[in-house]
Amino acid sequence: MADAAGEPDIRLSTPVRDLPGIGVRRADAFSRLGIQTVFDLIRHLPARYERHFAEGCIADLPMEGVGTARGTIVNTRYITPMGRGKGRFQATLEDHSGRISLTWFNAGYLREKLHPGMTVRVQGKVKAFGGYPQIANPKWEPLDDPNRENTADERYRPIYRALENLPSARIEELIALVLPKVLPQIVEPLPVEMLHHHAMPALPEAYRLIHLPEDEEEAATARRRLAFNELLLLQLGITIKRHFNKTSLVAPRLKWTVAIDRHIRDRFPFPLTPAQDGVVKEIAQDLQRPQPMNRLLQGDVGAGKTVVALYALLMAVADRKQGALMAPTELLAEQHYASVGRILAGSNVRLALLTGAIDAAGRRELLADVEEGRIDMVIGTQALLTESVRFRDLAVVVVDEQHRFGVLQRAAFRERGAGENSPAVVGGTPKTGPLRSPHYLVMTATPIPRTLSLTVFGDLDVSTIRGLPPGRAPIVTRVVPQAKADEVYRYIAERVKKGEQAYVVVPTIDATGHESAVQLKSVREHAKHLQDKFFSGLKVETVHGRLASETREAVMERFRSGRTQVLVATTVIEVGVDVPNAMVMVVEHAERFGLAQLHQLRGRVGRGTDGRKSLCVFISEPVTEDAAARMAVIAETNDGFRIAERDLEIRGMGDFFGTRQHGMPPLRIARIPEDMPLLQLARRDAEQMITADPALTRPEHTLLRRLLVQYYGDALGLIDVG
Repeated sequence: MADAAGEPDIRLSTPVRDLPGIGVRRADAFSRLGIQTVFDLIRHLPARYERHFAEGCIADLPMEGVGTARGTIVNTRYITPMGRGKGRFQATLEDHSGRISLTWFNAGYLREKLHPGMTVRVQGKVKAFGGYPQIANPKWEPLDDPNRENTADERYRPIYRALENLPSARIEELIALVLPKVLPQIVEPLPVEMLHHHAMPALPEAYRLIHLPEDEEEAATARRRLAFNELLLLQLGITIKRHFNKTSLVAPRLKWTVAIDRHIRDRFPFPLTPAQDGVVKEIAQDLQRPQPMNRLLQGDVGAGKTVVALYALLMAVADRKQGALMAPTELLAEQHYASVGRILAGSNVRLALLTGAIDAAGRRELLADVEEGRIDMVIGTQALLTESVRFRDLAVVVVDEQHRFGVLQRAAFRERGAGENSPAVVGGTPKTGPLRSPHYLVMTATPIPRTLSLTVFGDLDVSTIRGLPPGRAPIVTRVVPQAKADEVYRYIAERVKKGEQAYVVVPTIDATGHESAVQLKSVREHAKHLQDKFFSGLKVETVHGRLASETREAVMERFRSGRTQVLVATTVIEVGVDVPNAMVMVVEHAERFGLAQLHQLRGRVGRGTDGRKSLCVFISEPVTEDAAARMAVIAETNDGFRIAERDLEIRGMGDFFGTRQHGMPPLRIARIPEDMPLLQLARRDAEQMITADPALTRPEHTLLRRLLVQYYGDALGLIDVG
């Protein structure tokens, strides 16, 4: 379809494949970048910018300055490296005024790219070499039409994330083609008064400036506006959700008395620390209200979060209601079941374990007991979320490791936990009014930086347990190269022979035939190597995710009881494993693990209260800057809160704490924590909007609401809102 001038009618919804000059292969390349439509294309923002200088003839290029010229390649050659030297690809560029030598180091691939007779444009710093002008490692682009008008006037040029067969220059050309046609189609979703107050351009102007800036200041202005859009939508979604939870959901008001408090505390094997006691009071106050608690309990590894969570569950049981604790792995669910079972031994609390490993007959019987109220507390994995699980009267849900548990799972618990006592159901027929919801306590040993608490976890209140229980000594940490591995294991063997126990963590279960994995130590082979070379006469066992639950639990029980001295494992022991006599740990190939994961692993040792010093050794050969940074951080501090902040700085928002697992789409433009002031501005604006218009139903908010549901509806569970 064409417009009145005969040019193709380009809309934001136009598929990229329908644009002029885009064939099937190029459309496939755009698709690999996530670009299907013109709207996707203009949202493909520059990764950076470069200053491009005015194009001149070769003879006029400034010596010792940056210059740009076009010409014809007249010859090429590749000089193979000698010894440890660098190979070089050389070419000679010629125009009507002269010649210049071009040299690229370690660029043998250019033999397939640059050939005599090609017309190209090059840019780089011009220097004299052997009396002749030369540019080393110049930027270059082929010119399909040697007579094409010079478009390389001095300017601030966008550089896009690209592919080998779809260079940045081609993306730039296509965006420049469509931008004037589609900018008038972009509707501004924000009030003009807000834009003026924040000194921000309108949305169409922001897209023009981000792609075609005159200078760095224009690009920064555009990025600020687009990042604000992104953060405002996120904050609107979070604020709507919080408002909905407080006004449209009802939770059971649990009883609390001094007698109930004393009865629960008497079950614990030790008195609560002041930090634990403060958090317990916050939770107890929440549970006595008719609005559902949505609280994040964070504390460093070993801070005593599980006992606090058990207090909340026992408040439900004391009021003759049910509680559920969900863990991310079967091993952790089994560990919680065993430890809670020990604390509740001899009580009247009816406890059950539900994982995917339970057989069909046992599962049917257990589900019937849960639905009929014959079970007070269920501990399990995500098997708790299956449709067949129904509670008679679920009052409290505790979730371990919040970053693996999103709002959709919270909604699933609400659907399965109402039971026949729900005030939202009468005689099987839905009744208008508030929806019944359990209280939620989600806990993590990976502390959440404040910036993330305003984003991914913004719909939760936050409680923090700082410090360690009495008697816990700081863990001594060492980072050593692979060359010192034998020395490390000889030292570990001495400590184990004196009565201590040790973990050895490796990244794989089996060695594979792939070259990249052959060098990685595996559970089975490394356990045999350690048994033969260092731990002769000691019992060495292995544990990993492929073991049947009965086998895994038997291995863990032998380790807990001290019958096994050395446990070689994958990261299945990352959280929840509590063996006070395990005083030493070795983590092989530590550079391959995330910073939070390394800290979690380290937290498996030092769990005794006798003051003995524990040791964690990370054997590492980092080959990237990020890996080296992770190892430096883990060596310098045991503070999980400091580690969390540095992890965010190193990795950025996109991958931090598995936000993709959490269901939250990564931020495309905003950068956390750098954009913290912008995030706070967006939060204030969102709160003002939702206070005045709780569900964004006013006509002036129609577009904002549509965008909000489009981008964050699933991730934030906004379907509830209507």
